[in-house]
Amino acid sequence: MRVFVTDCEGPISKNDNAFELASYYIPRGDRFFTVVSRYDDVLADIVRRPGYKAGDTLRLILPFLRAYGASDKGMRRYSRENILLVPGAAETLRFVSETMPSFIVSTSYEHYISALCEVVGFPFENTYCTRLEIDRYKLSGDEIERLKEIAGEIAEMPMIEVPDSAESLDELSERDRETIKRLDEIFWNEISRMSSGRMLKEVNPVGGYEKANAVRDIASKMEVDFSDIIYIGDSITDVEPFRLVRERGGLTVSFNGNAYAIREAEIAVLSHHTVVTSILADAFDKLGKEGVIKLVEDWNLPSLRRICNPDLIDRLEKLYHQKPPMVELITSANRERLMRESSAFRKTVRGEAIGRLG
Repeated sequence: MRVFVTDCEGPISKNDNAFELASYYIPRGDRFFTVVSRYDDVLADIVRRPGYKAGDTLRLILPFLRAYGASDKGMRRYSRENILLVPGAAETLRFVSETMPSFIVSTSYEHYISALCEVVGFPFENTYCTRLEIDRYKLSGDEIERLKEIAGEIAEMPMIEVPDSAESLDELSERDRETIKRLDEIFWNEISRMSSGRMLKEVNPVGGYEKANAVRDIASKMEVDFSDIIYIGDSITDVEPFRLVRERGGLTVSFNGNAYAIREAEIAVLSHHTVVTSILADAFDKLGKEGVIKLVEDWNLPSLRRICNPDLIDRLEKLYHQKPPMVELITSANRERLMRESSAFRKTVRGEAIGRLG
């Protein structure tokens, strides 16, 4: 038995729900979120702060969302009304669910994942996501005002620039190191002592190693080896599950991924439509990892038609005519090029603001 596991935002939807919630609730929330997200990348990938993982942006922004009036009801309503699927995503989820056990592992808040499951007809019980009851957290008027002041300060900060090859803070500019120092003071000194600081301690986003733990749980429940798992991801929050699945013999696929995803995955997909995901899942179910690798090495319509579900190939041909979308094995020779090409392509699918997030 094979098992299909996918991230949500990127491979399934065009949304970045946390970014969108911040933009909706917080003045200049798009800028605010992007600064915090870059800080998240630094803490997770360069500093490797103990107890911190990629995707913890979703707990860092919570005090500010609450200060500006976010509620569980409001977050559910906003999420439900603003779902934007990658073309073909609902069909892909139906196809893979009929083919093999299928799961979504997402850093997103449960408000968004439950709404998406309703829209596409995917079982919510087959998802792993960030659990949150934001209504539990009550803030005083003084704390609300202070959090609003801090949000304004963060929105005014210079954008942190992280070189692709950076491995230490010393490789960042002095300006960026000063920004990181100030953000450290804000989150780990001031907010951690506030009432809203409970959110930083109690909410546990499903990113990084928590995504890897979710994959371990799926393998245990399904009683399968990791070699029987295909994992689809696109960002820094997928680095740990990519490593886990890849190192234990499973198949890892970057779908319109950023540099972090290309660095860790084995196959790069650049596509505006998820029919490619369906084809790779179909091939994996029939042939396993090595069969998919050979198929990607000879990625063309005649080869695909010999192996895969003919309805999928008809759909692919109708969408792309004689030239299917780019699917390529990631090697040391092409990794840098694919990092550039995939990072640029994802912005055409998800938009400039979301596409450039880690």
